[in-house]
Amino acid sequence: MAKVDKNIVITGLSGSLGDQLVIQEARGGRTIVRTKPRPSDKPPSEAQTAQRDQFREAVTYAKQAAKSEPAYAAKAEGTAQTAFNVALADFLHPPEIVELDVSGYTGKVGETIRVRARDDVAVKTVNVAIAAADGTLIESGAAAAAAGVPGWWAYLTKAAATGNGVKVLAVAQDLPGHEARKEVSGQ
Repeated sequence: MAKVDKNIVITGLSGSLGDQLVIQEARGGRTIVRTKPRPSDKPPSEAQTAQRDQFREAVTYAKQAAKSEPAYAAKAEGTAQTAFNVALADFLHPPEIVELDVSGYTGKVGETIRVRARDDVAVKTVNVAIAAADGTLIESGAAAAAAGVPGWWAYLTKAAATGNGVKVLAVAQDLPGHEARKEVSGQ
């Protein structure tokens, strides 16, 4: 694919040139020249079909979210992307929990469990659950975004954990609703 800027012959031109090239004007006034796409004669594999289905879901989400979610317009502002492009990419890239820090947790009330989560647009929520070694839920709830520290969330414990060994689970969710999970053993 060639990108052409400020060429008096091609700038502003669009369409196809025979059965060889396609010329398009992109956002920002750039002219793009590429070869004409050719469909394959082979039927798609299961993986290709799954990818196409996921992309269809992403397009459906992005059409609606680009209009209703201001974060996408804000992220696209000043770039060559549209809010639709940003929403589409956000759907295709789930959030990630980078770190689950339980070093300050000893099982007492009022201790902090920290979670570092990231997403290409925004992490909407982070929830933390603490369970005993046998799987019995001790407590769960929403973590709060740490003030002045981008990407970090803090959960303040409300119940004491008795006994040896607990499991701490953090779940981060992005705007499209995709989740990332991370579990560690604590105490």
